[in-house]
Amino acid sequence: MSGIDPNSVNRRMTRLAVIIARKDSKGLPNKSMQPLAGKPVIAWTFEHAMGCKLIDQIVLSSDCPQILETGRDYGIMTYERPAQRATDTTTIDDAVRHGIECWEADQGRQCDYVAILYGNIPLRPTDLTDRAMKKLIETEADSVQSVYPVEKMHPFWMKKLSGPFHDVLEMYEDNRVYRRQDLPPVYMLDAGVLAMTRTNLFNVDPAEPHNFLGHDRRGIVTSPGQVMDVDDELDLALAQVLLEKRAQPGGL
Repeated sequence: MSGIDPNSVNRRMTRLAVIIARKDSKGLPNKSMQPLAGKPVIAWTFEHAMGCKLIDQIVLSSDCPQILETGRDYGIMTYERPAQRATDTTTIDDAVRHGIECWEADQGRQCDYVAILYGNIPLRPTDLTDRAMKKLIETEADSVQSVYPVEKMHPFWMKKLSGPFHDVLEMYEDNRVYRRQDLPPVYMLDAGVLAMTRTNLFNVDPAEPHNFLGHDRRGIVTSPGQVMDVDDELDLALAQVLLEKRAQPGGL
């Protein structure tokens, strides 16, 4: 709790949304600033966070001057992340801790709950972060993440190649399920939101990279296509199509 007097901390419950975005990207240069439907990709995350009812403060941590300037244009509290905390090997939780540490040093108090929002995800259900925060608080879980059903990409239907020439087609997991409706439910993380207690976020264990998620991990379910991340040109084009469909009457 650097820069804070523990005896002066205001214990009012505070829920913080921390948006993280780096300038460098191997798939799509500065992907968070790519134009999408008339605004930068990251602007869609700003607007999502600003519309959340269960978020008290919004913080942006980035090493990119353009991203930081865009955040300030939206009235968001911005903190420039040092180069050593904005590399290819920087962990998600460390990037988020940077934003929280800066905010807490400014405010002179701790937050209680944290919602992590990636700057390269322009599509999320409007209530997604509020749903995650509500479940986190009501269940007293350590963390909550959004997931979607994998459906036809189910691991039961995946294959592997074996044999001396790696061309023998085998089932990845032995089963006798042939109809989609008979597949057992399996879910994939969609990265739409990660919510957790501050206590868990700062519980760092180098031997356990996901230690910050705690032991009691819960999930909230989205539908396929409701959350879309942008990592390359194809993702950007698909996001444009999905946004257009969402804007239509009865859209996604």
